Amino acid sequence: MLVTVARYSFPYEAQIARARLQAQGIEAYVADEHTINMQWLYSDALGGVKVQVVVEDLEQARSILAEDLSCELEAGLELPDPPSPCCQGCGSPHLEPYGHKTSLFLVLLSWRIGWSAPHSLRCRDCGAVEPYLPPR
Repeated sequence: MLVTVARYSFPYEAQIARARLQAQGIEAYVADEHTINMQWLYSDALGGVKVQVVVEDLEQARSILAEDLSCELEAGLELPDPPSPCCQGCGSPHLEPYGHKTSLFLVLLSWRIGWSAPHSLRCRDCGAVEPYLPPR
């Protein structure tokens, strides 16, 4: 027999909870997901999207879902700063966007269309112009 271990307003939240339980070896199911996907206003009337487990796994499932993993997520999101570009000629980090289309820029600016990223960088120290290569 299946019992409801948690209720969520959105189906994606229930799928995340189901995946967490299944990763710990607990068989879990999502109920009312498709109904709420089609008619999201029914969410409150149906009691939300339900995550259900077998009665024997109820306490273990509750303890797994009660764990706060936000600290682990924040630690995993920290990315190192990309290296700043340097001039190939003199090694200076003082580079600025450089474009050949200044008049086109003024026309586009007056039309309020926008402007794309620079296609090259110019060194403020030695004046060398290099192609712009975004960090990967």
